[in-house]
Amino acid sequence: FPGPPFTHQQTPRKMVYYGQTSCEQDTERYLDVVKYVFSSYKKEVPLVVNTMGWVKGEGMLLLIDIIRLLCPSHIVQMDVYDWKAMAPLTPEYVHLTPGLYTKGRQPPRRQPLGASSTESWKPSEEGVDSSAPEYKLLYVHPEFPRAGVAGEARVHSGVLRDMSILGYLGQLQSPDIGAVLPLHSLVPYQVPFSAVALRVIHTDVAPTNIMYAVNASWVGLCRIPDDIRCQSDGPVLLTQTPVCDCLGFGIVRGVEMQKKLYHVLTPVPPEKLRLVNCLLLGNIAVPSCVLVGQQGVEGEIPYVTSDYNYSI
Repeated sequence: FPGPPFTHQQTPRKMVYYGQTSCEQDTERYLDVVKYVFSSYKKEVPLVVNTMGWVKGEGMLLLIDIIRLLCPSHIVQMDVYDWKAMAPLTPEYVHLTPGLYTKGRQPPRRQPLGASSTESWKPSEEGVDSSAPEYKLLYVHPEFPRAGVAGEARVHSGVLRDMSILGYLGQLQSPDIGAVLPLHSLVPYQVPFSAVALRVIHTDVAPTNIMYAVNASWVGLCRIPDDIRCQSDGPVLLTQTPVCDCLGFGIVRGVEMQKKLYHVLTPVPPEKLRLVNCLLLGNIAVPSCVLVGQQGVEGEIPYVTSDYNYSI
């Protein structure tokens, strides 16, 4: 498809909501997510894996883990013009180098100097390793300056992420060309507290404050295999973050405490919404333009303030 990703969004075959823009804080869960998604790959079509740009320190070790896990047939490695960012990811390098969670193999021991010339040509059983990766490395070294300059990608990725969210929310709009409807004029779904479990991915939130966190937040609409059991009339809270299917996304545009309802805006079709039994809240914010750029709001804008004490 031509154009940036937010202009041609597709429904994924398998999706997990990781909930953070970087995996540095929870690399173990990131690897679990990769395993979970990759397990659904049936190998009927070629698979292209777009890895992260984090290739320093633990990021490099995690990349080695992912290569061992996915067993690719080809690796395309793009270097930087005027700075050698990392060693070439040859099969030998990946085979011997320890990852973040996997161990590297020891190089085969050489024959002692006193061995006969005939014995020296015999491969030792220890030197034959069937688990060594077999793939072709395609090494690309750009010949133009400023290719892959660090720092700029983070700013661009934030803009593209907001554009992707806005493109996703665009599905809530009428297909007819006309004025864009503000979100507060759209009718949300009413979801009982007892119908879905809640989990905040990126930080610990006290149960008494969970509704403050969920209100006006971007959430992943997920499906966990367990039945939702509500011991009280309050919200159902998970104690651990599940690795589970994500069916889409939405905005909790309001929480009605008296009737114990979440008000959720989402373009996910009703037949898929019937499967949703878990709301995951991550460190992904609703783009600020959605809040401050709504038409038809008089007076103060909900959830937005400029009167804030930054010394707190």
